[in-house]
Amino acid sequence: MAGEDDFVTMTEAQKKAQRSRNVAIGLALAGLVVIFYISALIKGVSLLERTF
Repeated sequence: MAGEDDFVTMTEAQKKAQRSRNVAIGLALAGLVVIFYISALIKGVSLLERTF
């Protein structure tokens, strides 16, 4: 069974580095969402303006 010795205790510097990475990943994902949303809007507008 898993005992108390199986867990790793992170130092404050490691916790800060992990938080910074998490924030960076979150911002990157949010940026991608915005890019996809804007591109979908532009594509949708161009479809509406197309003449058949």
